[in-house]
Amino acid sequence: MSDTTTPHTDNRAVRITGGTALIGTVQVQGSKNIALHLYAAAQLADEPLTLTGAPEIVDTGVCAEILNRTGTPAKVTGDLFETAPGDIRRPVIPDTLGRRIRTTAVMAAALLTRAGEVTFPTPGGDAFCHRLIDRHLAAMEAAGADVEITPGRIRAHLSSGNRRPFSTDAATAKWGPSLGATVTGMLLAARLRGTSSILNPSVEPEVRVTAELLAAGGVGIEWEGTAALWVTGTDRVTGGTFPVPPDRLEAATLGLAGAITGGLVHLGRFPLGSFPDGLLAVFADAGIEVTSVGGGTTIRCPAGPRPVQVATGPHPGFPTDVQPQLTAFLTQASGTSRVEERIYTERGTHLGPLRAFGAVVNADGPVITVRGPSPLAATDVAGEDIRAVTALLIAALAAEGTSTIRGMYHLRRGYSSLLRKLASLGAELTISDLETP
Repeated sequence: MSDTTTPHTDNRAVRITGGTALIGTVQVQGSKNIALHLYAAAQLADEPLTLTGAPEIVDTGVCAEILNRTGTPAKVTGDLFETAPGDIRRPVIPDTLGRRIRTTAVMAAALLTRAGEVTFPTPGGDAFCHRLIDRHLAAMEAAGADVEITPGRIRAHLSSGNRRPFSTDAATAKWGPSLGATVTGMLLAARLRGTSSILNPSVEPEVRVTAELLAAGGVGIEWEGTAALWVTGTDRVTGGTFPVPPDRLEAATLGLAGAITGGLVHLGRFPLGSFPDGLLAVFADAGIEVTSVGGGTTIRCPAGPRPVQVATGPHPGFPTDVQPQLTAFLTQASGTSRVEERIYTERGTHLGPLRAFGAVVNADGPVITVRGPSPLAATDVAGEDIRAVTALLIAALAAEGTSTIRGMYHLRRGYSSLLRKLASLGAELTISDLETP
């Protein structure tokens, strides 16, 4: 079987028959969220750069095409993402590409600091909430750029006389430190002479790993805890080879899929320490045992799911991108769980489809209440974003009968072979074309 597809519109569905315990070993892909920020940073390199372990997903191809269209030669071969120094003559991110990913403003920041100007559309990606880019634009202006905003598009111009070290604040009013705006600030500062500061930076792995790539290329990086990040620019950023870390979000998804079915999943070459402390604490409360075994991590839920009280939060808290999957898992816990979404307070596209399975889930603002255990029954549902689709897959694995899950394009944006991995663990699933209405 194969679960590969690249079209923006995917007329396929996966059919899953629930009730089989998932048992076995799988390998975890390179981190989708980290890789997208590394692809943006690759535009700054003055030498060939190879990223190893790049996830073979739709978004990787979109980012490679953006780099090629804007002047940085990029090639994807398997899990290698290779770039060469380019001649950026037309720093314009096409609307059709920029609106398919969430890191468009980060890509634009690298182009702005390399070419002195950039035009880009408002970002796309998942549709579970409205994503603001005001902190990105504030960083561009702080760096000396003139920013012009028109409906759906932004143009920024940074003249040579205005280039200067700067200070910008990555804090947001609702969601804590902005991960993307922190990386945008780093990329803008990386090629400016002098030292710039990013106040209230995000410390998510996406930021930390991008900082490590820049430091390996000769950029000065100094952390002051969560208060500030200092970036000292350089005239030349070196290349080389740099690994994309394993995807903690896919690892958690696979673990929850095994746990809800009463199985045992071993994540090969995924160190237990790659999970944030907040996730490990919630898993323990929920009855999920996580053990380091042979350089990897084994996950099981021997006594069945337990209800929890949890709030998502910045790293090292419980990740928002695992909230939908955890919510699906908690439908089988005996009692009432309370899940507070503190990062993306509107994140709830998975709740309606979970109710279609028979789950008792409700939202009061950012607080989701799950009452269980619910006897889940097969249904036909669609996921509207990456993590919602995976939540529905987890529910289908525990449901009685054969469910149909649509939204394969979203799945392929974030996971290279999740369905194949689930099948290798024993899941009964097939992929088929849907009839066009």
